[in-house]
Amino acid sequence: MAQTANPSGLTDEECQEFHGYYIKGYLLWAVGAFLAHSLVWIWRPWF
Repeated sequence: MAQTANPSGLTDEECQEFHGYYIKGYLLWAVGAFLAHSLVWIWRPWF
C-alpha cells in the first residue's frame, strides 16, 4: 500500500517529526536570545 503524501512530499508521521524538531529548535533559539539580551541588560541597561 502506498502512503499518501502531503504537498511537501512527506508523510503525516514525517511532518509531525519535522514539526517537533522545528519547535524545539525555535524554543532553543528563543531561550538563547532571551539569555543574551538579559546579559546585555545587566551589563548596560538601555532604559
